[in-house]
Amino acid sequence: MSVSTMSANAADAVLLHAAGSLRGALTEVGDAFEKSAGLKVQAKFGPSGLLKDEIATGGKAEIFASANMEHPQALAKTGRSAPVVLFARNKLCALVRPGLAVTSENLLERMLDPDVKLATSTPKADPSGDYAFETFRKTEGIRPNARATLETKALQLTGGATSAAPPTGRNPYGWHIAEGRADIFLAYCTAARDARKENPELQTVALPEALAVSADYGLTVTKDASPGAYQFALFMLSSEGQRVLASHGFSAPNLPD
Repeated sequence: MSVSTMSANAADAVLLHAAGSLRGALTEVGDAFEKSAGLKVQAKFGPSGLLKDEIATGGKAEIFASANMEHPQALAKTGRSAPVVLFARNKLCALVRPGLAVTSENLLERMLDPDVKLATSTPKADPSGDYAFETFRKTEGIRPNARATLETKALQLTGGATSAAPPTGRNPYGWHIAEGRADIFLAYCTAARDARKENPELQTVALPEALAVSADYGLTVTKDASPGAYQFALFMLSSEGQRVLASHGFSAPNLPD
Protein backbone atom coordinates (compact mmCIF):
# COMPACT_ATOMS: atom_id res chain seq x y z
CA MET A 1 0.00 0.00 0.00
CA SER A 2 1.20 3.49 -0.68
CA VAL A 3 -0.63 6.66 0.16
CA SER A 4 0.49 8.81 -2.74
CA THR A 5 -0.25 12.28 -3.98
CA MET A 6 -2.76 11.72 -6.75
CA SER A 7 -1.14 8.62 -8.23
CA ALA A 8 -2.37 7.71 -11.69
CA ASN A 9 -2.32 3.98 -10.94
CA ALA A 10 -5.19 3.88 -8.48
CA ALA A 11 -8.37 4.23 -10.51
CA ASP A 12 -10.30 2.19 -7.94
CA ALA A 13 -8.61 3.66 -4.88
CA VAL A 14 -10.32 5.54 -2.07
CA LEU A 15 -9.85 9.25 -2.77
CA LEU A 16 -8.70 11.13 0.32
CA HIS A 17 -8.14 14.87 0.73
CA ALA A 18 -6.44 15.55 4.08
CA ALA A 19 -4.73 18.29 6.06
CA GLY A 20 -0.96 18.39 5.61
CA SER A 21 -0.48 17.87 9.34
CA LEU A 22 -2.03 14.41 8.91
CA ARG A 23 0.41 13.22 6.24
CA GLY A 24 2.47 10.90 8.42
CA ALA A 25 -0.42 9.57 10.47
CA LEU A 26 -2.84 8.91 7.61
CA THR A 27 -0.13 7.41 5.44
CA GLU A 28 0.35 4.82 8.19
CA VAL A 29 -3.41 4.41 8.64
CA GLY A 30 -3.70 3.85 4.88
CA ASP A 31 -1.00 1.17 4.98
CA ALA A 32 -2.90 -0.66 7.72
CA PHE A 33 -6.20 -0.25 5.85
CA GLU A 34 -4.85 -1.88 2.70
CA LYS A 35 -3.64 -4.86 4.69
CA SER A 36 -7.02 -5.12 6.36
CA ALA A 37 -9.43 -4.36 3.49
CA GLY A 38 -7.33 -4.85 0.37
CA LEU A 39 -8.19 -1.33 -0.89
CA LYS A 40 -5.70 1.38 -1.75
CA VAL A 41 -5.92 5.00 -0.66
CA GLN A 42 -5.02 7.79 -3.05
CA ALA A 43 -4.30 10.86 -0.94
CA LYS A 44 -3.79 14.53 -1.54
CA PHE A 45 -2.40 16.44 1.45
CA GLY A 46 -2.45 20.21 1.81
CA PRO A 47 -3.94 23.22 3.64
CA SER A 48 -7.49 22.33 4.68
CA GLY A 49 -9.03 25.59 3.45
CA LEU A 50 -7.59 25.18 -0.03
CA LEU A 51 -8.69 21.53 -0.16
CA LYS A 52 -12.21 22.51 0.93
CA ASP A 53 -12.43 25.06 -1.87
CA GLU A 54 -11.21 22.45 -4.35
CA ILE A 55 -13.87 19.94 -3.28
CA ALA A 56 -16.60 22.60 -3.22
CA THR A 57 -15.85 23.53 -6.82
CA GLY A 58 -16.00 19.97 -8.10
CA GLY A 59 -12.65 18.48 -7.13
CA LYS A 60 -12.74 14.69 -7.07
CA ALA A 61 -12.61 13.49 -3.48
CA GLU A 62 -14.45 10.95 -1.36
CA ILE A 63 -13.13 11.68 2.13
CA PHE A 64 -12.10 15.04 3.56
CA ALA A 65 -10.04 15.02 6.77
CA SER A 66 -9.66 18.63 7.87
CA ALA A 67 -7.63 20.28 10.61
CA ASN A 68 -10.77 22.05 11.77
CA MET A 69 -14.49 21.38 11.93
CA GLU A 70 -15.63 24.44 9.98
CA HIS A 71 -14.32 23.48 6.53
CA PRO A 72 -15.97 20.03 6.36
CA GLN A 73 -19.12 21.48 7.94
CA ALA A 74 -19.26 24.01 5.10
CA LEU A 75 -19.34 21.13 2.61
CA ALA A 76 -22.00 19.30 4.61
CA LYS A 77 -24.22 22.41 4.75
CA THR A 78 -24.26 22.66 0.97
CA GLY A 79 -25.14 18.98 0.59
CA ARG A 80 -21.73 18.12 -0.87
CA SER A 81 -20.96 15.69 1.95
CA ALA A 82 -22.35 13.74 4.90
CA PRO A 83 -22.37 15.02 8.52
CA VAL A 84 -19.01 15.77 10.11
CA VAL A 85 -17.36 13.60 12.76
CA LEU A 86 -14.61 14.67 15.17
CA PHE A 87 -11.79 12.17 14.75
CA ALA A 88 -8.65 13.78 16.24
CA ARG A 89 -7.42 16.72 18.26
CA ASN A 90 -4.20 18.70 18.21
CA LYS A 91 -2.72 21.70 20.01
CA LEU A 92 -0.74 24.74 19.04
CA CYS A 93 2.88 25.05 20.21
CA ALA A 94 5.72 27.47 19.62
CA LEU A 95 8.63 26.06 17.63
CA VAL A 96 11.69 28.12 18.54
CA ARG A 97 15.10 28.45 16.92
CA PRO A 98 18.15 27.17 18.79
CA GLY A 99 19.70 29.68 21.16
CA LEU A 100 16.65 31.89 21.69
CA ALA A 101 15.61 31.87 25.34
CA VAL A 102 11.87 31.24 25.34
CA THR A 103 9.64 29.71 28.01
CA SER A 104 5.88 29.45 28.38
CA GLU A 105 6.08 32.29 30.88
CA ASN A 106 7.90 34.76 28.60
CA LEU A 107 6.51 33.59 25.24
CA LEU A 108 4.21 36.59 24.78
CA GLU A 109 7.02 39.00 25.57
CA ARG A 110 9.32 37.26 23.09
CA MET A 111 6.66 37.23 20.35
CA LEU A 112 6.16 40.98 20.84
CA ASP A 113 9.91 41.70 20.69
CA PRO A 114 10.54 43.72 17.49
CA ASP A 115 13.82 41.86 16.97
CA VAL A 116 12.15 38.43 17.01
CA LYS A 117 10.76 37.10 13.73
CA LEU A 118 7.35 35.57 14.42
CA ALA A 119 5.73 33.28 11.85
CA THR A 120 2.39 31.55 11.37
CA SER A 121 0.58 29.71 8.64
CA THR A 122 -1.97 31.54 6.45
CA PRO A 123 -5.39 32.15 8.04
CA LYS A 124 -8.47 30.99 6.09
CA ALA A 125 -6.34 28.89 3.74
CA ASP A 126 -4.86 26.84 6.59
CA PRO A 127 -6.53 26.32 10.00
CA SER A 128 -3.09 26.44 11.66
CA GLY A 129 -3.02 30.15 10.79
CA ASP A 130 -6.53 30.63 12.16
CA TYR A 131 -5.52 28.98 15.43
CA ALA A 132 -2.44 31.21 15.66
CA PHE A 133 -4.58 34.32 15.20
CA GLU A 134 -6.94 32.99 17.87
CA THR A 135 -3.92 32.95 20.19
CA PHE A 136 -3.28 36.59 19.26
CA ARG A 137 -6.92 37.42 20.07
CA LYS A 138 -6.47 35.94 23.53
CA THR A 139 -3.72 38.45 24.31
CA GLU A 140 -6.26 41.31 24.37
CA GLY A 141 -6.94 40.94 28.07
CA ILE A 142 -3.27 40.44 28.96
CA ARG A 143 -1.33 43.19 27.20
CA PRO A 144 -2.82 46.37 25.64
CA ASN A 145 -2.41 46.46 21.83
CA ALA A 146 -0.71 43.06 21.80
CA ARG A 147 -3.22 41.54 19.38
CA ALA A 148 -2.77 44.26 16.76
CA THR A 149 1.00 44.14 17.12
CA LEU A 150 1.17 40.37 16.69
CA GLU A 151 -1.25 40.29 13.76
CA THR A 152 0.77 42.98 12.02
CA LYS A 153 4.21 41.48 12.58
CA ALA A 154 3.36 37.80 12.03
CA LEU A 155 4.89 36.45 8.82
CA GLN A 156 2.45 34.08 7.09
CA LEU A 157 5.03 31.70 5.66
CA THR A 158 3.08 28.47 5.08
CA GLY A 159 -0.33 27.23 4.06
CA GLY A 160 -1.12 29.72 1.32
CA ALA A 161 -1.60 29.05 -2.37
CA THR A 162 1.72 30.77 -3.16
CA SER A 163 3.70 29.86 -0.02
CA ALA A 164 7.29 28.74 -0.61
CA ALA A 165 7.57 24.95 -0.60
CA PRO A 166 10.37 23.29 1.39
CA PRO A 167 12.66 20.70 -0.21
CA THR A 168 11.07 17.27 -0.50
CA GLY A 169 10.92 15.54 2.85
CA ARG A 170 11.67 18.64 4.91
CA ASN A 171 9.41 19.86 7.68
CA PRO A 172 8.24 23.31 6.49
CA TYR A 173 8.39 24.98 9.91
CA GLY A 174 11.86 23.75 10.77
CA TRP A 175 13.00 24.61 7.24
CA HIS A 176 11.83 28.23 7.52
CA ILE A 177 13.59 28.57 10.88
CA ALA A 178 16.77 26.98 9.48
CA GLU A 179 16.68 29.44 6.57
CA GLY A 180 16.49 32.37 9.00
CA ARG A 181 12.98 33.48 8.06
CA ALA A 182 11.53 32.83 11.52
CA ASP A 183 12.69 32.72 15.13
CA ILE A 184 9.37 31.57 16.59
CA PHE A 185 6.82 29.64 14.54
CA LEU A 186 3.36 28.99 15.95
CA ALA A 187 2.47 25.54 14.61
CA TYR A 188 0.74 22.33 15.61
CA CYS A 189 2.49 20.48 18.40
CA THR A 190 2.62 17.40 16.15
CA ALA A 191 4.39 19.45 13.46
CA ALA A 192 6.83 20.85 16.02
CA ARG A 193 7.60 17.29 17.14
CA ASP A 194 8.32 16.30 13.54
CA ALA A 195 10.56 19.34 13.07
CA ARG A 196 12.62 18.35 16.10
CA LYS A 197 13.18 14.89 14.61
CA GLU A 198 15.06 16.68 11.82
CA ASN A 199 16.83 19.08 14.17
CA PRO A 200 16.81 18.19 17.89
CA GLU A 201 18.27 21.61 18.73
CA LEU A 202 14.95 23.25 17.92
CA GLN A 203 12.81 23.98 20.97
CA THR A 204 9.13 23.23 21.49
CA VAL A 205 7.46 25.58 23.95
CA ALA A 206 3.93 25.02 25.25
CA LEU A 207 1.60 28.00 25.07
CA PRO A 208 0.64 29.31 28.51
CA GLU A 209 -2.85 28.36 29.61
CA ALA A 210 -4.21 31.86 28.92
CA LEU A 211 -3.13 31.62 25.27
CA ALA A 212 -3.64 27.91 24.66
CA VAL A 213 -5.61 26.84 21.59
CA SER A 214 -6.97 23.38 20.82
CA ALA A 215 -7.52 22.15 17.27
CA ASP A 216 -10.47 19.85 16.51
CA TYR A 217 -10.11 17.76 13.33
CA GLY A 218 -13.26 16.95 11.34
CA LEU A 219 -13.96 14.06 8.97
CA THR A 220 -16.65 13.95 6.28
CA VAL A 221 -17.48 11.66 3.36
CA THR A 222 -18.76 13.12 0.09
CA LYS A 223 -22.23 12.20 -1.11
CA ASP A 224 -20.96 10.33 -4.19
CA ALA A 225 -18.37 8.31 -2.27
CA SER A 226 -17.75 4.62 -2.90
CA PRO A 227 -18.46 1.93 -0.30
CA GLY A 228 -14.68 1.64 0.12
CA ALA A 229 -14.50 5.28 1.19
CA TYR A 230 -16.99 4.64 3.97
CA GLN A 231 -14.92 1.61 4.98
CA PHE A 232 -11.81 3.77 5.24
CA ALA A 233 -13.63 6.48 7.20
CA LEU A 234 -14.76 3.86 9.70
CA PHE A 235 -11.25 2.45 9.83
CA MET A 236 -9.91 5.91 10.76
CA LEU A 237 -12.42 5.98 13.61
CA SER A 238 -11.64 2.43 14.72
CA SER A 239 -9.35 1.56 17.62
CA GLU A 240 -6.60 0.64 15.16
CA GLY A 241 -6.82 3.92 13.27
CA GLN A 242 -7.06 5.93 16.46
CA ARG A 243 -3.99 4.23 17.92
CA VAL A 244 -1.98 5.29 14.88
CA LEU A 245 -3.14 8.89 15.27
CA ALA A 246 -2.19 8.80 18.96
CA SER A 247 1.26 7.44 18.10
CA HIS A 248 1.81 10.52 15.92
CA GLY A 249 1.01 12.88 18.79
CA PHE A 250 -2.68 13.52 18.17
CA SER A 251 -5.32 13.20 20.84
CA ALA A 252 -7.60 10.41 19.63
CA PRO A 253 -11.12 10.95 21.04
CA ASN A 254 -12.40 7.56 19.89
CA LEU A 255 -9.60 5.54 21.45
CA PRO A 256 -10.94 3.31 24.27
CA ASP A 257 -9.54 3.87 27.75
